Amino acid sequence: MSVNVSDVFRLLGEETRLRSLLLLAAEGELCVCELTWTLDVVQPKISRHLAQLRAGGLVRDRRDGQWVHYRLAPDLPDWVHAMIRAAEQGAAGSLADDRRRLRAMPDRPAMRCAG
Repeated sequence: MSVNVSDVFRLLGEETRLRSLLLLAAEGELCVCELTWTLDVVQPKISRHLAQLRAGGLVRDRRDGQWVHYRLAPDLPDWVHAMIRAAEQGAAGSLADDRRRLRAMPDRPAMRCAG
C-alpha cells in the first residue's frame, strides 16, 4: 500500500491520531486499551482514529484474543519516518507525559504477556 503525502498530513493534523502515532513509534506496539488509558479517550473514539490511521497505511493491527494491538506499518517510506522523528522532537514534552501515563497504567496487557 502506498502512502499519500496529503493523506498523511490530514491524518496527523488531528491531535488524537498524532499522539497515538507518536506513542506507537516510541513504544513499538500498543493495545487499544493502552492508548485509551494513556490518551484518556473512550474506546470507540480511539478505535475510529486507529482505523483511519490503518486505512491511510500508517499503522497495522493484529488480534490476540480480546486484544487488538497496533504498530507502525513496517513498509513506511523514509520520508514518513523522518517526519515522525521530527514530530517526536517537537512533541518531546507531551510525548514524555504520555509515556509516563502509559507506564502508570495498572494491569497493562503487555505486562501480563511479558510476565
